[in-house]
This record gives sequence, structure tokens and C-alpha cells, in this order.
Amino acid sequence: MRLLKNKIMKITKNIKKIIEQNPLAFATIVNKKPYVIGVASCKVVEGDKILITDNFMKTTVRNLLTNNNVALVVWNKKGEGYQFLGKAKYYKKGKWLNYVKNLKENKGLPAKGAIFIQVGKIIESK
Repeated sequence: MRLLKNKIMKITKNIKKIIEQNPLAFATIVNKKPYVIGVASCKVVEGDKILITDNFMKTTVRNLLTNNNVALVVWNKKGEGYQFLGKAKYYKKGKWLNYVKNLKENKGLPAKGAIFIQVGKIIESK
């Protein structure tokens, strides 16, 4: 893997496309141990922030309340991939919850909360 930038980098149009069109692995930490789940879809918002819907997450949400450091990994069928390291905030109400509730991907799903991730580092897989 090749480090793109040490500081926050804006997510490019190509990276946004990869994020929004492919499933992701989402990792949280509890008691110094990783916990990873698959996420079917998420959205890039406000340039370098990623938004994930909590439809059925229990352990992940509990982990976020203890430690907000997270990682996401995504790749496409061409082998282009990225790891995102950042800090997450969980919303049970307000703007971001309303946003995810209105996504067509969440139609018929509970959309209990929104996980808002501020990306701090992006690592490119080559």
C-alpha cells in the first residue's frame, strides 16, 4: 500500500465513485481488538466525510461510543482500493439521520442512526 498523504485529503471524484459503488469493510475497536463488518453502501458528504447508515448495527455502535477511531476499506473489480482512517460520530437525530432515512438504499430499512466519519488519512492500495 502506498500512502497518498499524511494530512486530510479531499476525496477525488474517482475515489468517491469507488466508495459509493462498492461494498466496504468497516472496522471499529474495542478493548484494543478490531471488530469488522461489511457495509453495503455509504455516501461521501462535504468533500472528505463519509456517511454510513445504522440499520442493524449493535456491536459497532457500542464500540463507537467507547472508541471513535475507525477504518474503512474499499476496492473495485479493477483492484483499485483505498483505506480510510478517521474519527466517527454517531447521530440518533438531526440532519444526518434525516439524510440517511431519505436515501433510496434505505427504503424499507429502519435507518436507526447515522455514522459520520471525518477522514484523517487515506492509503491507496496498488
